[in-house]
Amino acid sequence: MADSKEKLFSDFPSVSTEAWMEKVTADLKGADFEKKLVWKTNEGFKVKPFYRKEDIEGLKTTEALPGEFPFLRGTKKNSNEWLVRQEISVDNAASANAKALDILNKGVDSLSFHIKAKDLDAAYIETLLKDICADCVELNFHTCQGHVVELATLLADYFGRKGYDLARLQGSIGYDFFNKMLARGKEKGVMTDTAKALIAATTALPGYRVLNVSALTLNNAGAYSYQELGYALAWGNEYMQQLTEAGVPADIVAKKIKFNFGISSNYFMEIAKFRAARMLWADIVAQYLDKDDCKCAAKMHIHAETSSFNLTLFDSYVNLLRTQTEAMSAALAGVDSMTVVPFDKAYETPDDFSERLARNQQLLLKEESHFDKVVDPAAGSYYIENLTASIARQAWDLFLSVEDEGGFYAAIKAGKVQEAVNTSNRTRHEAVARRKEILLGTNQYPNFKETAESKRPVEAACCCGGHGEHTCQKDCETLTFDRAASQFEELRLQTEASGKRPKAFMLTIGNLAMRQARAQFSCNFLACAGYEVVDNLGFGSVEEGIDAAVKAGADIVVLCSSDDEYAQYAIPAFKALNGRAMFIVAGAPACMDDLKAAGIENFIHVRVNVLETLKEYNAKLLK
Repeated sequence: MADSKEKLFSDFPSVSTEAWMEKVTADLKGADFEKKLVWKTNEGFKVKPFYRKEDIEGLKTTEALPGEFPFLRGTKKNSNEWLVRQEISVDNAASANAKALDILNKGVDSLSFHIKAKDLDAAYIETLLKDICADCVELNFHTCQGHVVELATLLADYFGRKGYDLARLQGSIGYDFFNKMLARGKEKGVMTDTAKALIAATTALPGYRVLNVSALTLNNAGAYSYQELGYALAWGNEYMQQLTEAGVPADIVAKKIKFNFGISSNYFMEIAKFRAARMLWADIVAQYLDKDDCKCAAKMHIHAETSSFNLTLFDSYVNLLRTQTEAMSAALAGVDSMTVVPFDKAYETPDDFSERLARNQQLLLKEESHFDKVVDPAAGSYYIENLTASIARQAWDLFLSVEDEGGFYAAIKAGKVQEAVNTSNRTRHEAVARRKEILLGTNQYPNFKETAESKRPVEAACCCGGHGEHTCQKDCETLTFDRAASQFEELRLQTEASGKRPKAFMLTIGNLAMRQARAQFSCNFLACAGYEVVDNLGFGSVEEGIDAAVKAGADIVVLCSSDDEYAQYAIPAFKALNGRAMFIVAGAPACMDDLKAAGIENFIHVRVNVLETLKEYNAKLLK
């Protein structure tokens, strides 16, 4: 057997990086390697088209072991198990309890209750948790930030009365002073006072984490991965610094912090983000610990939730594809628990069907794909190890810049975090508008026949119960939570509301390959606004095509041909149409100036801003 292996390897001699580059350079035929094949990420670093063993030499990430400091490869040694969480908004304690018991039998092992502060009392908690085995499932609780200590006291009393071994209980209470500032612009109380009281109230519950880092909020506001990670580190460090200065031991503070991250759609980048997060946080916490403290306090406890930023109202079942790849990233990266957002969350309160699908997405990863069996399967990948190191450097630089400017609290008060993330939000919306960032079914390959009917985007409720940005006074700037698809959805809903659905007719003529490609491009382009599109196999003359378009009642005629042939076809077609419909040329031919001089105004191609162009068309067509 050994001889056969030797013979096999000798038949495939190693190839040097230089040889690979020579081959790549030859295949590029003079094109610039950096411009053509090197990817400049939104995170600010470059990604090469291929990596080799030499690229991971010297990387500290390759020296880590599962379950050992600095926990790059996860906090677990023997499996990659994570908890499947489902959120429950509690309007009625008995109903919420019945739902919890039901879904616990359907694969959920982590519950998250969102409780109204006005309902908090011992009887309510008793009803809510009836028959739920608190030492068999992770329990997480959220309520108004001013009532978290009351909630913690009620829970500790309840668990004590029921005779639980309190040291075995796992869960969290969602206190996050800084998140309220970012999301609602409200600064309520003194963080250290509430945090110390909360830690004291849960002393008997060592497995309950009560200081939240809600980086998910940044993710849902459109932050790039390095921003989410860098600010999350500064966020957690703010707790460590303020509370240790207030006299709370560092190891206790660290063990009470829970990180809640979002999961974006950049598959490999997200795997790298979570791996880098554990490593960097462990290094931060280690600086606070005494030499006799257990390094286990430096473990980052991560809950991950699929992003709401890229959910769409139209073609909403595509959301299942987005959340599935996101869940895969987080699972492979070794998170502790996960929530998959139901596919219909963007436009309605999720129902039993969408919640079941969301649960099953995680269960399939476990039961069918066995993602829970192998710890850090990405380890050793030349690509992912380099991504991990790169995003770690980028996030660390951001963390240091925040600390140099006074820390996370000071950065929020000054509006710097909000400004940076909101800038990213605008940049990403611009990328979506130009189709540099693709949302399948929304700004690319929309469902031509779909209508929204009664579906409308769900508005976020303000802290005082109203809606919108200015319904209550703010103490600081806030984040913007416009989803990536929101502007295209607004455009398409405007088309539907007008009661007039413009019809776009493809006048295909000339070169077969080019006319078909441009017709496909144009159909996708115009359907993004909800227009009806009529494709055609081809016409023998522009007059024949114009007659067919007029007969079809077209509001738009799109000339689809090759660049060389536009000089021949465009002006005659434009004149034959004679203003009876909007005339568009699909492409940016060399003769564009001549066509413009003849009165042709509309050109669609890959360099135009799709959103702004369609807004202009709506303004003309929906009068």
